[in-house]
Amino acid sequence: MTDPEEGEEEPRNEGDRESQAASDGATKSQPMRAFALHPDIRTERSRRLPDLRLAEAVSLAAALPDMEIVGQEVVRLPRAQPGLLFGTGKVEELKARFNGLDVGLVLVDGPVSPVQQRNLEKEWGVKLLDRTGLILEIFADRARTREGVLQVELAALSYQRTRLVRAWTHLERQRGGLGFVGGPGETQIEADRRAIDEQVIRIRRQLDKVVKTRELHRASRRKVPFPIVALVGYTNAGKSTLFNRMTGADVLAKDMLFATLDPTMRGVTLPSGRKVILSDTVGFISDLPTQLVAAFRATLEEVLEADLILHVRDIAHPETAEQAADVAEILQSLGVKGATPQVEVWNKLDLVEGAAHEQLLAQAAKSETIFALSALTGEGLPDLLEAVSATFDEEKTERQLTLGFADGRRRAWLHAEGVVTGEAETEEGHRIDVRWTARQEKRFRDL
Repeated sequence: MTDPEEGEEEPRNEGDRESQAASDGATKSQPMRAFALHPDIRTERSRRLPDLRLAEAVSLAAALPDMEIVGQEVVRLPRAQPGLLFGTGKVEELKARFNGLDVGLVLVDGPVSPVQQRNLEKEWGVKLLDRTGLILEIFADRARTREGVLQVELAALSYQRTRLVRAWTHLERQRGGLGFVGGPGETQIEADRRAIDEQVIRIRRQLDKVVKTRELHRASRRKVPFPIVALVGYTNAGKSTLFNRMTGADVLAKDMLFATLDPTMRGVTLPSGRKVILSDTVGFISDLPTQLVAAFRATLEEVLEADLILHVRDIAHPETAEQAADVAEILQSLGVKGATPQVEVWNKLDLVEGAAHEQLLAQAAKSETIFALSALTGEGLPDLLEAVSATFDEEKTERQLTLGFADGRRRAWLHAEGVVTGEAETEEGHRIDVRWTARQEKRFRDL
């Protein structure tokens, strides 16, 4: 490390130095100096703009404590290099920059193979985290409930196991054996993999107990005639701020990715006097590590139990449409039923000014399932609460419709409203089962 920054104190004795080293150079007086890279690979097609992807990576890094981002860059590549990801010239150029900035950690916003990670760490002399590793670090730092901690451990072990299998297969046989512990000539990789597998089994057993407890709580809630309203959305869309505004609770709400990890539930009395249970869930993100999707499935099952889903969007974000598409994909992968009504909440209206502000209000007013508001100021919130009340107060009926193949507009409207419970293709067209309110039926007839 170079000399301390101006205004920072030098460790006063050897014990202080050892203590500082033990924390990997990341203390309150001397945060970890990190550099963020986004590889923009020409052969990979993505709907996200590389500069915005890099900005999201920087925001992810900022969500970790004691982290200082000292530089960032989009690296444009014709293709990923198998051994180093980047070309040798770029690797040398970046090495010089990292040395000049005294970088201790490089964050690569994208997948990095174990071989690439090992080679780059050797070339640059720094620690490297890819996107999956970074998100795992954030989750490990934030998880508070017993279930959350166990799920993060499970996800981390799954991630580490892939690193072992792919990165260390070159290891030679380390020792012999009698067949009692892994067999004769067990390699170190096999021993490490077996140790991880044993930990995974232990954690899954503990998780099973926690999940059973959650299921008991869920079963007891089913006996209470209170509908469940789940808040979902891209990370940092403002779900926790909206949750606090609606419930009067004091859940951590920061302008930070993954401020909420553990699900929080509170009772809310709507304007009609009806009581509902509001659930705040973990935020979604594009390219969420597969290990985390699987590990947090139990947490996200609150969404599957919901009677109404409020999809909170950061309407001021330049990629709000892409974020909404990512959320929709994850909801579908979780198995959220099409019959579960969904409402879009266009949040952060306070960050949109002038004509754009009025345009969003006018656009939302045309739909019964879109509400533009600001959870921070409360603008537009009464209309949302009234709509939530109406969702549970209005009687719903079931109908079977047949639409011709050319009637795509009306079919799309039914799906957009979330009233379709079943669909089959016939010789005449689409046979669609719907469950809707009288108002929705009238609007459909008027199309």
